[in-house]
Amino acid sequence: TIETGLKAALAGGFVGVGAMPNTNPVCDNRVIVDFVTSTANKLQLANLHVIGAASKAEKGEELACIGEMYEGGICAVSDDGLPITNSLLMRRIFEYIRKFDLTFISHSEDEFLSRDGVMNEGEYSIKLGMKGIPDETESIMVGRDILLCEMTKSKLHIAHVSTEGSMILIEGAKSRGVDVTVEVTPHHFILTDEEVEKQSYSTNTKVNPPLRSAKNRDKMLEYIKRGVIDMIVTDHAPHTKVDKSVEYDRAPFGMTGLETSVGLVVTYLIKKGVIDLNRMAEMMSINPRKRFKIDGGLKIGKLANISIVDMDKEWIVEKENFYSKGKNTPFQGMKLVGKPYMTIVNGFVRMQDGNIIK
Repeated sequence: TIETGLKAALAGGFVGVGAMPNTNPVCDNRVIVDFVTSTANKLQLANLHVIGAASKAEKGEELACIGEMYEGGICAVSDDGLPITNSLLMRRIFEYIRKFDLTFISHSEDEFLSRDGVMNEGEYSIKLGMKGIPDETESIMVGRDILLCEMTKSKLHIAHVSTEGSMILIEGAKSRGVDVTVEVTPHHFILTDEEVEKQSYSTNTKVNPPLRSAKNRDKMLEYIKRGVIDMIVTDHAPHTKVDKSVEYDRAPFGMTGLETSVGLVVTYLIKKGVIDLNRMAEMMSINPRKRFKIDGGLKIGKLANISIVDMDKEWIVEKENFYSKGKNTPFQGMKLVGKPYMTIVNGFVRMQDGNIIK
């Protein structure tokens, strides 16, 4: 729900989150934008920033009501979780959002190439007898969207990048002056496809894009260290225990991320010297706010929107303590360092030491 999601955000140290449009019903018009916004505002928890659908009902067939959603305050457009396979429609979306200075967030996947795939295509998919999803599934669509963005002089953001091939294309586009940014998730710079075997086919390891090879994982760390990747995000995708308690190929993609991300970043990036604290703040707060034109931060005369993190706090991931209704995490039982202590939203302390304050 909106409430449990925003509570999970506070517990994870997030003063605000972007709400993707893949809801029921799809957030593709002003009425739903207003409903989601007003519901979140009444809760007085974390700030919620609405991302509108790019196509009606996320079907990839015709433009959604982007203009009226922009008037309702959306910060970006996306068909989250679904690629727009129609290149002409994708061109029209880029041309249209340019009028509003909006950014398109791309879930980059060639669905024809990935069809029926459940994990990364490679050594472990062969070993485990699983249908694989090749790297090129992602990079093909990254390349197409970069070309269309460059053609239309629009704005593109690549969601949850997972392959070296995609990053080569993105870095090249940036060097040419294409207005493209890119994000990565903790699970893609920490875990690999070996995790499916190590966790005995746990459906909590099933995510899209899939956990990739060790080489790709190491390349994500390299691109983070070099400063090419702009943001670190959660890609929070909660599912119930019932949804996930089925065969691997029938289970939905996705894992929770809001309540573990800060600890994972501190443990695997800060403590290992990949990035420093200032860069963490840039990647998880400053850059997303700049890209999607979201007010916030800490300024004289402005209401505070900040989180305070105990950088040396050791803790163990216990999914039963999550505020999120979805407990689907592959990090269960992992010992982490760094935990949000306080989350301040619009000048009010909304979370302290794991407790939500309303």
